[in-house]
Amino acid sequence: MEISINTPALLFPAISLLLLAYTNRFLAIANLVRKLHDEYTEQRNQKGLLLQLRSLRKRLKYIRFMQGSGVFSFLLCVACMYSIYNSWLMAANFIFALSLISLLISLVVSLAEIWISTNALELLLGDVEELTDENFLQKFLRFKPGEDPAEKKEE
Repeated sequence: MEISINTPALLFPAISLLLLAYTNRFLAIANLVRKLHDEYTEQRNQKGLLLQLRSLRKRLKYIRFMQGSGVFSFLLCVACMYSIYNSWLMAANFIFALSLISLLISLVVSLAEIWISTNALELLLGDVEELTDENFLQKFLRFKPGEDPAEKKEE
């Protein structure tokens, strides 16, 4: 199979848009980290904040890896085009394959980061839903002295 200079060039817009999306995710997380840091310095709900910060640190590592893999894929596309330009077709095929693998890795890590992100949001929504649970007040009112209200809540 022979590839032309147009083959790796087709990945340029896709990789560029992908990197833009990754950058937007990074900026959103950076803003969350700053907000949580401010809340932490004000000493509000330290345990919850520490758990959120731990999750955000993990997500930042994933995003860094996603961005690195995406940029590496982009660089390999350029190297592939240079190889084609110099008629090094065997090298061009190999480099293009590496570029696709790097892009695939970036997408798989992106999927993992999205999974972590949605799980964290589900936990936050669960906390809010607990507060709006209709039975919460009823369970608390059935509390008798000498009983633990937490046990009633778990029933």
